Parts: sequence; C-alpha cells; structure tokens
Amino acid sequence: MINNEETKLHQVVMDLNTQLYIGGHWVAAIDGGSFDVINPAREELLAKVAAAKPEDVDAAVRAARFQFEEGAWSKMTGVERGRLIYRLAELMERDKERLAMLETLNLGRPLMEPTILDLPMAIDTMRYFAGWADKIEGRTIPTPGYFGQPTLSYTVREPMGVVGAITPWNTPLMIAAWKIAPALAAGCTVVIKPSEEAPLTTLYLAKLIEEAGFPPGVVNVVPGLGEVAGAALARHPGIDKISFTGSPEVGREVMRAAAVGFKRVALELGGKSPQIILADANLEAAIGGAALGLFFNQGQVCAAGTRILVHRSCYDQVLEGLTRAADAIVLGDPLDPKTNMGSLISLKQLERVSGYVDAGVQEGAKLVAGGRRLDEPGYFFRPTIFAQASNDMRISQEEIFGPVGAVMAFDDPEEALKMANGTRYGLAATIWTRDLSRAHQMAARVRAGAVSINGWATIDARLPWGGAKTSGIGRELGWNGIEAVTEEKVITVVL
Repeated sequence: MINNEETKLHQVVMDLNTQLYIGGHWVAAIDGGSFDVINPAREELLAKVAAAKPEDVDAAVRAARFQFEEGAWSKMTGVERGRLIYRLAELMERDKERLAMLETLNLGRPLMEPTILDLPMAIDTMRYFAGWADKIEGRTIPTPGYFGQPTLSYTVREPMGVVGAITPWNTPLMIAAWKIAPALAAGCTVVIKPSEEAPLTTLYLAKLIEEAGFPPGVVNVVPGLGEVAGAALARHPGIDKISFTGSPEVGREVMRAAAVGFKRVALELGGKSPQIILADANLEAAIGGAALGLFFNQGQVCAAGTRILVHRSCYDQVLEGLTRAADAIVLGDPLDPKTNMGSLISLKQLERVSGYVDAGVQEGAKLVAGGRRLDEPGYFFRPTIFAQASNDMRISQEEIFGPVGAVMAFDDPEEALKMANGTRYGLAATIWTRDLSRAHQMAARVRAGAVSINGWATIDARLPWGGAKTSGIGRELGWNGIEAVTEEKVITVVL
C-alpha cells in the first residue's frame, strides 16, 4: 500500500476520540485504564480505548437517569425526538465512508461489506424509528362498567426508562442502531457497552450524537471488558432494561444479573441456521445464495446459513458448486477491491474455527474445501466446506462463527424439516424452491424467528428480528422494537 494511503488510513483512527462518552463529555476511565484494539487483517495495534470500570458505568447510568426523569429529554415531544434521530441519520449518511472504513479496519472485513449492508441498514434503521417517534399511541378499551357506572378505559404507551445495550463485535454499528434507535424514538435513554473487540464505530457514533444536538446523557458509551463493564451494566439497579446480542453462555449470565432487579431483558443469542435446497430449486441461485449465507463477513454472522440441507437428487451438484465458490474466494487486504473475504476478528476466534474444523474431520465429515489458515500475517481462514456430514456432529450443532459449512443430504421434505429443527437454536432459516405453496407450508413448520424463501437473511428495519429456543428472547426492529422499550399503562375513569 502506498504511503499516502497509509497516511489516510492512520488519520481515520487518529482523529477518533477513544475515551468514554458520559453525560455529554469525553472522559478517561476512572482508573486511567485502557485496552488495545487490533487490526485483525494486519495483527497490528489500531487504537487504545478507555476501559470503563463499574464506577464509570454508574456515572453513565446516573447521567441517563437524570435525562430520562428530569432533563430536557424528558420534556421533549415525539416530534422533537424524531427530528434529532433523523438528524443523526443524516450525519451518518454524510460520514458513511469513514464509518465503513473504521468498521473495515476494526473487523478486517472487505470494505464492500459494511458499505453495501451495515451502513445502509444502520442509517435506514435510524430513519425508520425517527418516523415512529410521534406515532406511539395507546388504545381505548370498552368495558361493562364499574358497579353499574359507565367507565372510560384507555391505555398510554410509556418509555421503559434507561436501556442498557450490550453489542457484539461482528456487526457493531448496525446492531448499535438496532438498539439505540427504537429506545430514543420511545423516549428512553441509553447506556451502550460495545464489544471490546470492535468499539470504534460506536465511539464515532457518539461523536455524531453529540453533533446532532442530543441533550447530554441521552446516549452514553462505555467501552470496556465484558466481565467488568458489561457485568456492571447488567446488574446496575438504575437500568430498566438490558438488550444483549452475543452468545447463549454470556446471555445466561446477563439474564441472571438482570433477574435480581427484575429488569426487562431482550436477548439475541446466535443461531445454527439451515438452508434447505429442495429438488426443484433454481440451483444456480441456491448455490450462490447459500455461499453468501455461509461466507458473508467471514461467516461471523448470527444468521449464517451454515447447515446446507440438500435433496439427495441434487446433492452432488450443490456440493460441487459450493466447493467451487469456496475455492474462488479471494482472501487478503480488506481494502483491495479484488478481496471478497477478510480476516476473522482475533487469534482466539481463528483458533476456535480451527478447532471445529479438526472436530469435523475427527467425527468423520469429509473436508472438500478450505480448512486452514493462510500462511501470512492476519487472522485469515480459508472458506471451508464439509461433505458427508451428519446433523449430530459438532460442526452441525454448535455455532462456529466462521466460514465453515456442513452439506447434508435428505430424501424428502419431512426429513429436511426434522433436520432443520434438530438443533437448540432457532434464529433464521432459508428455503430454496420454485414451489411457493410448499415453501409456505415448510416455513410455517420451521422453528425460527425469521424464514427467507429464495434469498438469505432478508433483514429490514421494518421486520421484527429475534429467535426461538436458545437463539434468544424478544424481538428488535419493526413495531416490535417500540413495544420492546415501552410499557402499556391502563387508565380508567369512572364517569
């Protein structure tokens, strides 16, 4: 890379404030502590970020509580809140290239990916919920009356309070928008703890929140270690709701901490999503779509379609197509336009993926593509395909969070459904077929929060998102996103 490009990249990070954002001020952690953020594609230090301690989290919660109960935010109308949220969306649009670059440097993703998906989705989410801010309504409910007297009973939908948001490292800006936008639209305030692996775009978002003119303390950003800052946020008595996206193991700890104060909880805990390819599917579209579902963001996606269930009559054709697709993927510099797969987020994640590949081989699956790290700097792992896998193998049951797919055969739709539902997860699924009647019937029987037909991960700000079984509790986005951060109060007047 030539020198002026290096300088430009350096500037993207050097200008970023990496302190805590609490009560409208950028401050160091109370003990002056920090943690390193690594560029995973180069294995180089990218930034040092302030590491919040419980005392810092407490200060952020108090700032959020003040704005919710007594500050300017508590007195704003929905119209005023909507204008601020829309202004934030406009600033994100203005700075989308820088946000995409920060995400690429922090995650090792090809620049194309946040540019075409994460940034547009985050901006659209802000605009969508800006529109809801002045449209949150109650209901009028007729009743038989009260001891012979007529009554008027109605409800109002009120903001829940202070929302604690804990976001993951794989799509940090998009999921931050998913959590912040509905909370602000409803009139809540927010304390957000981004992943220590990928806090940079959330810190930049705080800068834009400040520029947009939100009252100080409406949104607070406290990067830090999960076991310190995240745990403090989950158990803090001043938090009314915790919204967490991450693993089931950490989700259980969050739920235990939240239970002490009976906090409302929303959990999105990943998946092991099936992609069902029926015999009558458009195989060219199905192979391309299945590969996208497997390898987008290096497979580090909650809804990654890592279990490819294929009718036996076209199994060999699909397997060959996916193998070709995996072998054709270009790994390397995320800023090179020719690159279509970047690095995994960390050495720890690379070792996790490698361990699952070893387990797949040991359990008898046949490795037909990938399965190894690139012999060069960066946490690059070749896109991997297993054939002759069974649904009870670890590679078919456990979320790997890497570019590893297991291709399995079935003989009829009933068997496919049994296999699709045969995991502890239930976040998403994809069905590939030309028979839309069958597609609708199968979609009704798949246990998942979202089912896409002839397309992978058809997410949108207007559509609720969440899972069944171990994949989580609650929904984000759509009207559900507003319901999730409000309480319905009943008022009855005896006339």
